[in-house]
Amino acid sequence: MPEITVDREARSVPAGATAADLVGGAEVIAVRVNGGQLADLSFVPAEGDRLESILLGSADGRAILRHSTAHVLAQAVTDLFPDAKFAIGPPIENGFYYDFDVERPFTPEDVERIEARMREIIRADQRFSRRVVEPAEASRLFRAQPYKLDIIERAAAGNVEGDEVVDAAGPEISVYDNLADEGAAFTDLCRGPHVPSTARIPAFRLMRTAAAYWRGDEHNRQLQRIYGTAWESDDALAAHLHLLEEAERRDHRRLGAELDLFSFPSEIGSGLAVFHPKGGILRRVMEDYSRLRHEEAGYSFVYSPHITKGQLFETSGHLQWFADGMYPPMHMEGADYYLKPMNCPFHILVFRARGRSYRELPLRFFEFGSVYRFEKSGVVHGLTRVRGMTQDDAHIFCTREQMAGELKSLLRFVLDLLRDYGLSEFYLELSTRDDSEKFVGAEEDWVEATDALRAAAEGEQLDLVLDPGGAAFYGPKISVQARDAIGRTWQLSTIQVDFQLPRRFELEYQAADGGRPSPVMIHRALFGSVERFLGVLTEHYAGAFPAWLSPVQVTCIPIAERHVDYLSGVADRLRSHGIRVDVDDSDERMQKKIVKAQQEKVPFMLIAGDRDIEAGAVSFRYRNGVERRGVAVDEALEEIRRVVAERRPDPDPPAVP
Repeated sequence: MPEITVDREARSVPAGATAADLVGGAEVIAVRVNGGQLADLSFVPAEGDRLESILLGSADGRAILRHSTAHVLAQAVTDLFPDAKFAIGPPIENGFYYDFDVERPFTPEDVERIEARMREIIRADQRFSRRVVEPAEASRLFRAQPYKLDIIERAAAGNVEGDEVVDAAGPEISVYDNLADEGAAFTDLCRGPHVPSTARIPAFRLMRTAAAYWRGDEHNRQLQRIYGTAWESDDALAAHLHLLEEAERRDHRRLGAELDLFSFPSEIGSGLAVFHPKGGILRRVMEDYSRLRHEEAGYSFVYSPHITKGQLFETSGHLQWFADGMYPPMHMEGADYYLKPMNCPFHILVFRARGRSYRELPLRFFEFGSVYRFEKSGVVHGLTRVRGMTQDDAHIFCTREQMAGELKSLLRFVLDLLRDYGLSEFYLELSTRDDSEKFVGAEEDWVEATDALRAAAEGEQLDLVLDPGGAAFYGPKISVQARDAIGRTWQLSTIQVDFQLPRRFELEYQAADGGRPSPVMIHRALFGSVERFLGVLTEHYAGAFPAWLSPVQVTCIPIAERHVDYLSGVADRLRSHGIRVDVDDSDERMQKKIVKAQQEKVPFMLIAGDRDIEAGAVSFRYRNGVERRGVAVDEALEEIRRVVAERRPDPDPPAVP
């Protein structure tokens, strides 16, 4: 009898026993074999194999569940639309999608019919059955499906990437049949694994449709994409749908319009934002505080132009490795000029402008630099994915001996500053090189840089997640992942160690022993981009920014016109202390003015009528609706100043029962 290990327990099992025979519990839907490959429960282990149960509610289990649900979606579509050509259907974060080539876009009524048909397939308890086929058989099976034939051909050449991988062939070609009582009801090209049967899909919902180009290339045919989500229970699905509702309420694009912060005029172009006066205040305050903290930390401010001759990016390597993300060149005076996609080569030239001594190092340059990247139209999204952005870019030049200390203090600086803006839950991601040809430099340099980053990350005692192959072409990086108020994760700050660009630009400094070594260059973007960070903060706070960031910190509301002068005087006193204040002297009734200020999410309202004027007081109303009447003006001003100065994340007191 073969000896295998099941969930760390050594066992002797009958020959031919499947994983389903060996693992227990209704929540087990697949197994991991020998710590690597995932396999269906129909997998037959060999002598010495180690099996690990994959639960439905685990990360791997959810991915399997969602990919299985995508197969059911494809079956339902082809049942209802027999001429449909189906492309790929991978699991994605919190869900799945499938792309189809159909005569017309799907309507909401179509989606309802498709979802109803999916429920019928799930109730039918069709079994997912894997089989390996020869290339000729695979081509015959999918002879009417051009996208599957394309995947088979590209996989044979080793050219499958991204979302196609789960649907790809190779190293052997496998397909999955959805088996009903009468035989195969649907067949799809797939690596697997899948849940044992459709009945093991407990909760799903189709969410929306969209257009998508085949392989993400606008030169290819446009397909129709159906997005869905699937979860291990009805409760988990309900919780996710509630989270989506909350995310919709916090959507920075909607709040940006409602709060008059920013817009994206079509006359300017996709992914290019303009900031309105209130958004300009928010952005200025956010940037000014960052400038102050950088000055305190010993950074020197530099500035660089928006365009450059192409030679600069040839030397840096960006034209070789980053050209797809750059705007086309402008040919002038016999040279090609490019809009800059990053600031680092400019900071290198500042360092190289004169001789440098070891006594100057570490040298820390900082710039709010505007950069431009040609993002595809399908991925542009509000402020969080733009084509024109301002990076809070810093580059630190130091010796190798200084590198470890700089990384440690830099990571602490980054995390502390993010906390000042109200974010408090983080984990770190360490991106390293793999065997790809895109990475440059000696292996020993990468090892040293990666070890230094890992040591800095581990010093913060935060969760550290590895990202093999995710490094920049010139060096490894740490990414700070921050969780917002509703638990979503955003990638914000990045810190990269670079031995390569200083050498490409022949940078050097005078060492203490008279040598001319090349400095280490540390790249750091704290916000990522000002635009993206502002979008993240808008959603984190649902537009109710803390008082120190709020574009309008106080609204003064006179009960009648005769009270305007009194509150205008109060407003002048507030302005003399740097408080941003408006006086609502419109003809609207007081209650409507209060509602308007609440809709604009103003932290404080000061209301005054005849009695308040007689007493030299105001009614002090907080954003959460709590109101204190008869508060002396001096006391009200002092509390506002104190809350603003403390930069508290929430300026409101607890609600009164």
